[in-house]
Amino acid sequence: MSAPFWIIHLPTRLTTLDDATALAVALRDSLGHLTTIDFGETTLSEEDRQFLRHRVWCDTPLDSVRCRRPKEHDGQCAGFHDTANL
Repeated sequence: MSAPFWIIHLPTRLTTLDDATALAVALRDSLGHLTTIDFGETTLSEEDRQFLRHRVWCDTPLDSVRCRRPKEHDGQCAGFHDTANL
């Protein structure tokens, strides 16, 4: 049996979903090289409504990567190397 993965809950002082999304994008852009963090599974929630989570990225499996475009994006999925549509 493998060891369980851990999730880091990181509260912020941000007050809008757009601002929280922008922070998630900035964290992915600056820490995306770390293979120990699964940014594709990033979700956001209000402090007192943590049961209602908003996915940040599409994360659909592609050939050898996952889609890095926003959830419910228009057009085709784009992976790590196709950053023109992010």
